[in-house]
Amino acid sequence: MSKEVFFNLRAEQMATIYDATFTKKEAVTTGKKFVNDLFENGEVDPLLVWTNICRLKEVVNSADATFREKLEIFEKTDKNGVEFNYTNGGNTVNYSEDEIYNQLKADLDARVELLKLAQKQTIIDAYGNDVPKVGTTPRKSSITVKF
Repeated sequence: MSKEVFFNLRAEQMATIYDATFTKKEAVTTGKKFVNDLFENGEVDPLLVWTNICRLKEVVNSADATFREKLEIFEKTDKNGVEFNYTNGGNTVNYSEDEIYNQLKADLDARVELLKLAQKQTIIDAYGNDVPKVGTTPRKSSITVKF
């Protein structure tokens, strides 16, 4: 679907693209089936399709974020099989206003740096103790997408 076609879709068409019975589970299944069928058929370059999926996802994410800004929903609302539920953001405690917290955090940050350095060389901390070489946990590999 070209971007011109997408942007020319009328609001009525977007409002009726899926009926109330189309569940989140079906949405996930539909996406997986789409990709699996694409690879099985082999008629279209999968990477080319993915490029446009990445773009379309950003269009949809941007639209979703804008809806969240513009619509005022303050109570549970059901529409077309989708439930919207308002959640008050609440408050966050400002820990950094406490001097003891700041000192402990600075000490902890310094220890983290020592532990990182100990991965490459032998280190002794300010108290004369050997800094141990602690274990590591591998991070999951990923593919970065930019456009």
